[in-house]
Amino acid sequence: MTLLILAAMILGSLLGGVAHAFFPDPATQQLIAGNLSIGSTVFLRLIKMILAPLIFSTLVVGIGHMSDAAAVGRIGGKAMLWFVCASLFSLTLGLILVNIFQPGVGMHKVNTLADTHLAAHSLTLNGFIQHMVPDSIFRAMADNEILQIVVFSIFFGIACASLPAKAKVVLEWTESLSHIILRVTGYVMMVAPLAVFCAMAATVTTNGFSILSIYGKFMGEFYLALAILWASLIGVAFAFLGKQARKLIDLMREPFLLAFSTASSEAAYPLILEQLGKLPVSRKVSSFVLPLGYSFNLDGTMMYCTFASIFIAQAYDIALPWSTQITMLFVLMLTSKGMAGIPRASSVVIVATLGQFNIPEEGILLILGIDTFLDMGRSATNVIGNSLAAAVIDKWETRRLI
Repeated sequence: MTLLILAAMILGSLLGGVAHAFFPDPATQQLIAGNLSIGSTVFLRLIKMILAPLIFSTLVVGIGHMSDAAAVGRIGGKAMLWFVCASLFSLTLGLILVNIFQPGVGMHKVNTLADTHLAAHSLTLNGFIQHMVPDSIFRAMADNEILQIVVFSIFFGIACASLPAKAKVVLEWTESLSHIILRVTGYVMMVAPLAVFCAMAATVTTNGFSILSIYGKFMGEFYLALAILWASLIGVAFAFLGKQARKLIDLMREPFLLAFSTASSEAAYPLILEQLGKLPVSRKVSSFVLPLGYSFNLDGTMMYCTFASIFIAQAYDIALPWSTQITMLFVLMLTSKGMAGIPRASSVVIVATLGQFNIPEEGILLILGIDTFLDMGRSATNVIGNSLAAAVIDKWETRRLI
């Protein structure tokens, strides 16, 4: 599968480059890209189709089989502590590196007051609470609101754990459901190489290879920053997991490539869950920590938020003292926790933050054109961060039981 995904990325890029060169008319390129993207659209819709039942069933079974509610609180507490530390590290690293690289210096961008059409209002406190707490679990599942499904599943799982006799049949049914959905996941993953091929071909057909050179400096320095973050996370993996870290890296290669090529962390979720089981990581830990991680532990997205925000300030020749940048870091730390489920989430967070520091919000347009390419790296990084979190927390739990 890894080789097929790599081959699909290369062949898709080549096909997109040929289409871009032979059909210079933008309207024709959009038409071709639209037809090519059908494969990737179908794959992502299939992934979204199984997300809600997969998260619900695995999370409820994981919590339901715990001996008591204290175990849920203990694992949840460890997970949130890890997420906060990882987020602060990613935000701080992005802040430091963007000040060292200074990718926006010299652009001298003029304020054009363009409309970004991004729903920054989604990040108000009221909006976040409404987004987090479901008013209907059926609506949450229909809309694939991961955070809301997690909230309901935690309550449902704790209730099952507290009623072991009466909930036995329900837990058995839910466990059977989780096995069936995992089998469906295996079928869906067979479409992944085709989806990768279509996604790459469509993107390059529309933008061409030239877009990579236009924003080459920003993209190159951002990916260098991501590489430093990857190296840091791998170092943490060896520090906490020892020899198991190498096996974790090998197991996460496929989910990493899948998330990278489709620019979607969600696409890799079922595969991460399956691969962690081979480490092995206890299913009750991975099925609890991973859904939480998708809402609270987006390491790649965290780094991007500080990196892009300071880049835009540099592009508009706005000098930000370190005290202001540190304040921005903590603002991003809080606002980014409501990102799950919001379309173009990282861009929404950045726009909301720019407005609070008198930086032109339309600066987001400087990077929206290459956001797909940047999102590939962010999504892949999130895979590393969440799989590492699950593996480390599982080891903590194992040592506790010993």
